[in-house]
Amino acid sequence: MSELSFAVGQRWVSNSEAELGLGIIIEVTGRRIEISFPAAEEQRSYAANNAPLSRVDYPLGEKVKTRKGQIFTISEKHPLNGCVIYQGETAEGEAVSIHEMDLDSFVQFSQASDRLFAGQIDKNRQFQLRLRTHQYFHRLHQSPVFGLLGARVQCLPHQFYIASQMANRISARVLLADEVGLGKTIEAGLIMHQQIMQGRASRVLVIVPSALVHQWLVEMLRRFNLAFTVIDAERYEALVELDEGNAFDSAQLVLTDLQTLENHPEMQTDVLQASWDMLVVDEAHHLQWHEDQSSESSEGYQLVEKLAEQIASVLLLTATPEQLGMDSHFARLKLLDPDRYYDLAQFREEQQHYQQISLLLEQLMAVESASDFDKNKRLKVQLKPYLDDELLSALADSDEFEAAREQAKQQFLDQFGTGRILFRNTRDTVKGFPERQLTTYPLDFPEQFLPETNSELTQLVQPETLLGEDWLELDPRVEWLVSWLKQHRGEKTLLITANAETAKELELHLRLQHGVRSAVFHEQMTLITRDRAAAFFADDEEGAQILICSEIGSEGRNFQFCSYLVLFDLPLNPDLLEQRIGRLDRIGQRNTVNIVLPFYQDTAQQLLLDWYQQGLNAFES
Repeated sequence: MSELSFAVGQRWVSNSEAELGLGIIIEVTGRRIEISFPAAEEQRSYAANNAPLSRVDYPLGEKVKTRKGQIFTISEKHPLNGCVIYQGETAEGEAVSIHEMDLDSFVQFSQASDRLFAGQIDKNRQFQLRLRTHQYFHRLHQSPVFGLLGARVQCLPHQFYIASQMANRISARVLLADEVGLGKTIEAGLIMHQQIMQGRASRVLVIVPSALVHQWLVEMLRRFNLAFTVIDAERYEALVELDEGNAFDSAQLVLTDLQTLENHPEMQTDVLQASWDMLVVDEAHHLQWHEDQSSESSEGYQLVEKLAEQIASVLLLTATPEQLGMDSHFARLKLLDPDRYYDLAQFREEQQHYQQISLLLEQLMAVESASDFDKNKRLKVQLKPYLDDELLSALADSDEFEAAREQAKQQFLDQFGTGRILFRNTRDTVKGFPERQLTTYPLDFPEQFLPETNSELTQLVQPETLLGEDWLELDPRVEWLVSWLKQHRGEKTLLITANAETAKELELHLRLQHGVRSAVFHEQMTLITRDRAAAFFADDEEGAQILICSEIGSEGRNFQFCSYLVLFDLPLNPDLLEQRIGRLDRIGQRNTVNIVLPFYQDTAQQLLLDWYQQGLNAFES
């Protein structure tokens, strides 16, 4: 810049303040120059040796405008005392000759071409820096792990494997069915983050049970920097009152709960009319479907079915895909691929043969060489109905054996079973989980416990329902619990029972009658109140010793900081039992999971306990 010659009347533009327009040098005094910017009515003083200025020297053929508004095309330029005289003609053929001082000052150099033609060019090292930046971004976008980096999560292979598999799909439609505690939420977050970073998704709708809304909100922000907007009934009404269009169009990433959508038809209408790139449904086993009449399917299932028809990418999350039977499992697969899963009877028929096909594939994968395959005549005969002759010949060729075996495996995955639409990791394949330890406390049932012949099974395993209003004084489990809590005063304890009323009455009794620092968590509480109860329980210094939950606490919530689980009763479904234990036995738990179970001897409770323990070994593995 110091090599340039400054002269009064020259036109310059500020590199740092291009919005000021064309400037005119009005004074040159030694090492300083004064420039006036008429367009902005501003004046600047610069040091001559490092002024952030670029000389404006229009080339021949350029169209320029004078202060009087005339527009002409430059045909000649002549120097005069360090300045430039521009000559040319207007569109009407009128000759124009002006000093550069008479150029229009209201000129913006926002476009690259404008800056180039005006001679406003940055230094070469700035260009090199931008070029290298673009090259680094290009390399990053070409990386096979692009979009999977940066999450604040532990790098667990089973989670990143599923996320990487989804990265190769334009539309991710999959059922994530990992066992309880293996991190389905993390997998869904990785997939969402990767799809958003790659530009395959920009508008995402997440539907979860009401108890998990805030947990999802915090997890997505803290771990993936995805700022979701919660749209509940109150916020929806506020957005509608503003009358600014569809309430669900107010944010790119929307989090809502299934119960609210089911209870508000107007919200269902708007969420269906909004445009979405991805749909995520947590605890998808709550979506109830009936084969005979679609009208008998739950309102939530019908809504998700309509959304799944419109949205390219759909993620369904459930740790217990067959909790409500094969029919419900088929219904969720039908949401993801209605063309593949259209008939329940056919699905049941296919299920009968999956084990045979699985064993056949295992035999094929156990073959180590083409010669071994060629000698195994029986295997070749069994494979013939499923593989074409060309592939069978390739399996017998030593040069093509490995590739052919992999191709055969992929064909089996695509043709049979749930293939690539379902991912399920089990604890057998994922290491690092703590041990489980079951401790049972047999109790004598009270005299007032008199089941009738027509008593329901749920009443037999939940004896407080048969003991009447005074069950807290009559039930020996209550007295046992008070004694047990005194012996484990320094331990955090989670207690789960089936009924909300049982949870409320038991917590109130412990707190008022025995001074136990306790909290309660059930479906009749608001979201905020539940979160406060969970936070009070999580507080190490002044928090509750015990959190008493109804069945709603057995899904989605994470209490791995706690190591004692008291089962006040037993659920009738083993999947639900696994959900309960999974609140503690999950990734992040470093202590032994102690499962504590009081039960009535010689009753239905003991029979159910024996079935779970001796028949299924459901407590300790």
